[in-house]
Amino acid sequence: MRQKLVAGNWKMHLSTDEARDLARSIVESIDNTTPEVLLCPSFTLISAIKDEVEDSPVFLGAQNLFWEPKGAFTGEISAEMILDAGCTHVIIGHSERRQYFGETDASVQRKTATALQAGLIPIVCVGETLEEREEGQTSVVINRQVSGALERFKPEDIRKLVIAYEPVWAIGTGRTATPETAQEVHQLIRAWLIDHSGKEIAETVRILYGGSVKPDNAETLFSQVDIDGGLVGGASLKAEAFSAIIKAAR
Repeated sequence: MRQKLVAGNWKMHLSTDEARDLARSIVESIDNTTPEVLLCPSFTLISAIKDEVEDSPVFLGAQNLFWEPKGAFTGEISAEMILDAGCTHVIIGHSERRQYFGETDASVQRKTATALQAGLIPIVCVGETLEEREEGQTSVVINRQVSGALERFKPEDIRKLVIAYEPVWAIGTGRTATPETAQEVHQLIRAWLIDHSGKEIAETVRILYGGSVKPDNAETLFSQVDIDGGLVGGASLKAEAFSAIIKAAR
């Protein structure tokens, strides 16, 4: 059985003191029965959060990376820098990166390759917009994004990564896909993995749901057969809410 993973994407939020307090509260709330927990703060907070999660089961991740190891790339950060800061995971291709910063399936593929080569665990994000869903294009969009990001990788590389389905129409809007709707897309992604890498490897890959996960919907979402946890945004900024989501994933 795949172990659940609950990841908190803090996006561009929190001062150092606020972040320390939040991380400390989350660490204090978990025990050996909880799923894997991952915190992804902004780059300036990684060092402070590393101190708070040290000697705990909480993992640390970054929200983005660049595919080059070094060079004149002002404002970017490399995989090696992320590793050096203490991270084990990195989010790649989040819908906000695609929407505001022009990321494409091709750039997601390059970043994923860089992360894997460096030994980071990529969380590769895919998801359709409201317009695409209303036009009945969900399966086309998801298959295109997954293929564009992952088709060049060998099965042994696919085994090392995580995929996050984040319906763009449900992020920050208060709207959430029903558990059944979310499961349909997760099943579609799992089917792609089976076709690409075989059933044995496909069954080991965790697929997270990332569309407005909250304490009151987490348990029903996580009970779906192909939903292996959550990539949590707003609710991860509140210790009580995030802890409740973690407990729902037991």
